[in-house]
Amino acid sequence: MGNITAVTRGGVVYEPSFVVGINQLDCISCGRCYKVCPRQVLELVDRTAEMMRSRDEDDDDDDDWEDDEEDSDATMMAIINAMDCIGCEACARVCPKKCFVNQPLPMGS
Repeated sequence: MGNITAVTRGGVVYEPSFVVGINQLDCISCGRCYKVCPRQVLELVDRTAEMMRSRDEDDDDDDDWEDDEEDSDATMMAIINAMDCIGCEACARVCPKKCFVNQPLPMGS
């Protein structure tokens, strides 16, 4: 079975590219993607301690993220309604940090 396709009003066939991931470590929580999403696919959520530990393990320096009060209230964007995504890629186009992963998907996925 092939990928999902759509047709513009002008009759041009195209392949939507759906949001399948967000690089949450790079997300600066600016909210631009949230504002442009026509289907409420995204939501700003609190960064978990686990995410902070994961980030700390990836860094080469010795910062202790869990002891940093400023980071304890940090937020990030998350995909909460992936099945509502229409593949418009508006989120990816407005993201200043290029955090979004979009890709065409097969029917029924």
